[in-house]
Amino acid sequence: MMAKAKALIPDNGRAGADEGNRQAWIGQEVLRREDRRLLTGTATFAGDLGVPGQLHMRIVRSTQAHARIVSIDATEAEKTPGVRMVITSEHTRHLGSVLLEELGYHEIYENIEDFSHPVLAVDKVLYVGQPVVAVLAVDPYLAEDAAELVSIEYEPLPVLLDPEEALTGKVELFPGRGNEGARIKKAYGDIDRAFAEAEHVIRHKYVTNRHSGVPMEPRAVVVQPDPARDTLFIWGTVHVHDNRRIIAKMLNLPEVNVRMKHVEIGGSFGVKGGVFPENVVAAWAARTLGVPIKWTEDRVEHMTSTSHAREMVHKLELALDAEGRILGMKDEIFHNHGAYFRQAEPLVSDITAGIVFGPYRVPAYDATLHAVFTNKTPVGAYRAPGRYESTFARERIFDLACEEIGLSKTEFRRRNLLTAEDLPWTPGLDIVHEPYHFDSGDVVKHFNEALEAANFSEWLEESKRLRADGRKVGVGLGVLMDKAGLGLFETGGVEVSRAGRVTVKTGGSSVGQGIETVLAQIVAEELQIAPENIDIVHSDTELIPDGVGSWSSRSTVLAGGAARKAALAVVEKARRLASEMLEVDPDDLELTAGSFKVKGTDQQISLYEIAAARDPFTARADNDEPGLAADAVYMNNAMNYPYGVTLVQIELDPDTGGHRILRFSTSTEAGRVINPLTTRGQIIGAAVQGIGGALYEEFLYEEDGQPITTSFMDYLLPSAQEMPNVDCFVTEDAKSPDNPFGAKGLGEIGIIAAGAAIASAIDDAIADGVHTDRLPVTPEQIFSRCQGLNKAER
Repeated sequence: MMAKAKALIPDNGRAGADEGNRQAWIGQEVLRREDRRLLTGTATFAGDLGVPGQLHMRIVRSTQAHARIVSIDATEAEKTPGVRMVITSEHTRHLGSVLLEELGYHEIYENIEDFSHPVLAVDKVLYVGQPVVAVLAVDPYLAEDAAELVSIEYEPLPVLLDPEEALTGKVELFPGRGNEGARIKKAYGDIDRAFAEAEHVIRHKYVTNRHSGVPMEPRAVVVQPDPARDTLFIWGTVHVHDNRRIIAKMLNLPEVNVRMKHVEIGGSFGVKGGVFPENVVAAWAARTLGVPIKWTEDRVEHMTSTSHAREMVHKLELALDAEGRILGMKDEIFHNHGAYFRQAEPLVSDITAGIVFGPYRVPAYDATLHAVFTNKTPVGAYRAPGRYESTFARERIFDLACEEIGLSKTEFRRRNLLTAEDLPWTPGLDIVHEPYHFDSGDVVKHFNEALEAANFSEWLEESKRLRADGRKVGVGLGVLMDKAGLGLFETGGVEVSRAGRVTVKTGGSSVGQGIETVLAQIVAEELQIAPENIDIVHSDTELIPDGVGSWSSRSTVLAGGAARKAALAVVEKARRLASEMLEVDPDDLELTAGSFKVKGTDQQISLYEIAAARDPFTARADNDEPGLAADAVYMNNAMNYPYGVTLVQIELDPDTGGHRILRFSTSTEAGRVINPLTTRGQIIGAAVQGIGGALYEEFLYEEDGQPITTSFMDYLLPSAQEMPNVDCFVTEDAKSPDNPFGAKGLGEIGIIAAGAAIASAIDDAIADGVHTDRLPVTPEQIFSRCQGLNKAER
C-alpha cells in the first residue's frame, strides 16, 4: 500500500455481528484473499507460462507517426537461424481491422468500423508504435534480434497532433472520411433562455493531457492450438468473453473453439481491457502454424502502444443568476482518440458528454463532443474515464465563478448541489444508452458532513496562517460524481461440494480490485459458510460460458448480484432436500453455520452432507438434478451514482517548483460497504493515480509525432515518498435502490476530483491571479508563477 489511510467508515452496528443466529459477513474487514499469492510471488502471470514447442513473437513497430509504407524487406530476418516466420499485412490483410465491441454504436455510426485498428499496418501507418510486422522465433532474444533486421521504407506524411486542429486543419488521416469518428450530442432544458437570462456568463477552456494506467505487468498473451480440433487456448486477456467473441469472429471460428483461460493480470485499470492487434496476430499464427505462440511486450512498447487515455479539451460556458445559482451549462469537447478507435469506443466519449454537470442542479445543459483522430497512440478506458477530465473542467470553472461573484468555494457548491428534495434527478439524457436516473442521496448533506469530518475549516485557517508566515500553502476542493454498474447483466454460479468446499463462478474478472474477496463474503452470508471455505473461479470460458467482465465499477453490484442470486437458489434447493431428509416442514428449518437445523432441536444436516446425498444415481432416481448447485444471470437496468468531495492542502517550494501534499481527504456515499478494507484500498489506489495525473504524468510528443516519454525516466509516477496519508470518509446513508445490497461502485472515487482539487489548492497557495486550466501542473510552471515570471501573461 503506497499510503496510509485514516478511515471513517461507520459499521452501523453490523460488521461482524450476528443477526439472530446468522453471521453477517457483509461489512466485515475480511483480508483480501488475492494478496497472499501476489505478495509471496506464487501467482502465475501470462509471462510466467511456457508451453513446450512455443514460438516467441516480436513486433516490428512503426517509427513514423504518419507515413506511407513504401516497402518491407524481411529477407535478412527470414534467413536468421531459429526464425520460423515473418508476418506482414500480406498474411493478415484478410482479417481486416480489429472489430469494435457491439455496444449499440454501430447502429448510430454506420461507418464506425472504418476507424478501427488494422491487425498489421496496410499501406500506411498512423502513429509511432503501430504494429507493422511480427517475427516468430524459437527464442525471445532471437526474435528481437531478427526483428531489428526487418527493413521498412517509409514516405513521411504531414503529422496531426492537436485535437482541435483535427476538425479544421488540412491533414486528413482517413481520406474521404475526415478525422471525426463520432459527434455526440447531449442536451436538455432551454439552454438559450438560460444564457439570455443570466446575470453572469463565464467561459473558459480546460485541457487534460495524456495519461495511462501503466500497470505493473505489461501486456502478454499465450496461444496454444489444438490442430486436431481446430481449437485455440488463450491466456493473458482481461475481458475473456469479449475477447473470445471478437477473436473467433475474426478468425471465422465458432466461439466454442476459442477458449480463454485464467491467469493473473497484473493490473489493468481499463487500459488492457480490449482486443489488441497483437492478440489477433498471435492467435492467427498459432492456428496457421499449429504451434504455441507467446508474446510479451517490454515497457517501451507498452508506453507507445498500449492504450493511452485522457487528452480532452473542454470549452465550458456557465450561466448564473445574481445569487450564483446555475441556470445553464454548455460544453464543446474535443476528445483526442489518437489514430484509431479501440476497444469499446466511443464509449468514453459518450460517458464524458453525459456527466459533465455532475451532482449539481443544472436546469439546462448542452454538450457537443467531437471524437477526433490524430497521429498519437489510440486511447481507451482508464480509471474514471471522462469523469476525471470533465470534473477538472467543471470544478475549475466553478472556482472561476466564485471569484467573479464573490462567493466562497464551499458556499457556491452548497447553493447548487442536489438535495434529497431534488431527487429523482432525471434531466432527460442517456449515458451509453442507459437513461440518467440519479435516485438516492443528498449531496449537500454529504458535502457538509465530509467537510466537518475532515475539519476543513481548520485547514483553511492553518493555510492562512502559514501564508502569512511566507509559506506557499493552499487549500482546494473538488466535488465528484461517478456512474457505476454499467453493463446490464453479469453471470454467476454457486456449487456446494461434498468435499467441504463451495465454488463460485463469475463472469467478472480479478484485476487487483478485490473481487474474489467480496464475492466470497456475499456468498458466505447467504450460505452461512465462512469465506475461507469458498473458492472463486473467473476468466475461464470453459467453466463460465458467458459474462461481461470487470470495468466501470460494476463488479460488486453486478457480479455480486449474480453470485447472490445463485446462492439463494442453492439455499432453496438445500432447504427442500433437507426437509425431505429430516422429514420436517421446510418452515421449521433455519440455516446457521452452513447447516439446516430443525428449530428447537439439535437435529441438523450440513449443506455438504446434502450435496453428497445428491449423487447422480440417487438424484436421477428421484427425478432431480444431481449435486447442490445453481447458475444465475443478474440483470440491472440502471446505473448507480456515487458522489463525494476531495479536499487537498498543498505546500509549494518557490525556489524549485516542488510540491508536497500536506493533507488529502476524499469521501463518498457508498450506499453499503461490503468490505471496509477493500473500500479503503480502492480509494487509496485511485487517489495515487489522481495525484499522478495532476502533478506528474503526461505522454509528450515532438512536433513530428515522436513520443518522448517512453520510460519511467521520463514518464513520472508518484512514489511512496511523494504520497500523503489519505483520509477516507465514507457514508452509508443512501442505499442504491437498484440492487439488493444497496451498494454503489467505489473503484474510481479517489481519482475523479483529485486533479480539480490539486489545481484549486495550487492557485490558492500562489494567489497570483492566474487560473490553472491545464493538467498536469509541472514544477516549471509552479516555479515561474512563484517567481512572478508570468506577469505578462495575466
